[in-house]
Amino acid sequence: MANVQVIQRHAHLAGAVKLEFVNGREGKLAKAVLIAISNQHRGSGEDREERAVSIRWTLWGKQAEHAAEYLGKGSHVNLVGRLHNNNYQDAEGGDIYAIEFTVEDIDYLDSKAESEARRTRNAQARQPATA
Repeated sequence: MANVQVIQRHAHLAGAVKLEFVNGREGKLAKAVLIAISNQHRGSGEDREERAVSIRWTLWGKQAEHAAEYLGKGSHVNLVGRLHNNNYQDAEGGDIYAIEFTVEDIDYLDSKAESEARRTRNAQARQPATA
């Protein structure tokens, strides 16, 4: 299957960006995973309903490092990327069918002040309470 372009607009992050370093062709490579939620509205008038869409995205390289540094739970973003198959066989020889979303372009929608305030709140929430 060919890659399919996916766009997720006006999304907010459901949690912190998870950053790890994996072995690549040329050494260690940054890989970040984030979950973005966007609300979609369908119908009109009294039939209008809201539906939340949650997508797990993967970012690579410097893009991954920047996302981990500047984004946190609640950050607002626009994401453009591709959807592709990731089918494989597990250790028992069973077929595993999966799809993945990989970020090609990300827009940070929060202002610098909003972003810094969110990072400060998140850092304080991670600190243990003193008695």
